[in-house]
Amino acid sequence: MNRNTRLTQTFIGAMVLAAIASSAYASVASHALHAPHALAILALAAATSRMKIKLPGINGNMSVNLPFLLMAVVNLSALEAVVIASLSTVVQCWPKLDAKFKPEQMLFNVSMMAFASSMANLIWNAGWLGKASWASQPLMLVSATAAFFLGQTAPVAGIIKLAEGAAMRHIWLGIVQLSFPYYVLSAGMTSMVNLVSHHFGWQAALVIFPVMYGVHRSYRLYFGRAAEAMHTAPLARTASVGA
Repeated sequence: MNRNTRLTQTFIGAMVLAAIASSAYASVASHALHAPHALAILALAAATSRMKIKLPGINGNMSVNLPFLLMAVVNLSALEAVVIASLSTVVQCWPKLDAKFKPEQMLFNVSMMAFASSMANLIWNAGWLGKASWASQPLMLVSATAAFFLGQTAPVAGIIKLAEGAAMRHIWLGIVQLSFPYYVLSAGMTSMVNLVSHHFGWQAALVIFPVMYGVHRSYRLYFGRAAEAMHTAPLARTASVGA
């Protein structure tokens, strides 16, 4: 076993421990369960988790289930939010029939999402933060989304660095450039759903599903063209040298 493999396995183990610790801590202060609401959000998150987008230049993909994960964070208990994030990640990462199952990759991804959702829930429910003079529900949502963003992107950049040996700062900035607008959109949609849910209940979240399908199609078209440009640029340079 080489050094990179040992470091990668150690990093995955640390991520698992961080997920267990943060999820347990967040669940201690967990408020009441909301089974019907949680099941509805889980169904929507699982369905959109299969709407995956291959990120150009990065060995990984992104699904469009984030608004539903944020809805779980701000409307449900920490336990429910972690379970929804974990199960939807299993659905997202489950391989196709002709693909090989990678247990370490699954373990890392589930742990990462459990950690991110529990940290976001802790920020959202932080009593001392809610009492701050500047705190308001939109700013609390921004803070929770930022915690989710860092809890997801930083571990991904770390595992890619260990696996591929590239600079972590460069990898993280690349992920930020590709995914930051999506997080902003997801936070905005979560805020709007929370606003109207007082009148329509959890059914308001159903409106988001076709919107995220449209986002998925748009991202696939954009990133598909970007990947094609990255592939054809070296061929064009080779052709010009040959000429």
